[in-house]
Amino acid sequence: MSASTKTLHLPIVVERDEDGYYIVSCPLFKGCHSYGETIEEAMENIREVVEMCLEETQLEQLNEFIGLRELTIARHA
Repeated sequence: MSASTKTLHLPIVVERDEDGYYIVSCPLFKGCHSYGETIEEAMENIREVVEMCLEETQLEQLNEFIGLRELTIARHA
């Protein structure tokens, strides 16, 4: 790696939809989503999308990822 290369560690959110596909997104970029039949395929696909986003976005313009939280809501059946 050259001195001008910067390694980024990006958060990726992974979900599974009702059809069994893995939906992945990177919350640092607006509209950065992809999917795959396996997690591995979805991760390969999101890598391509992230690389495209990086071509159009300066690092200083990235959203700030804070973390994930869980919200509990009681629903009556």
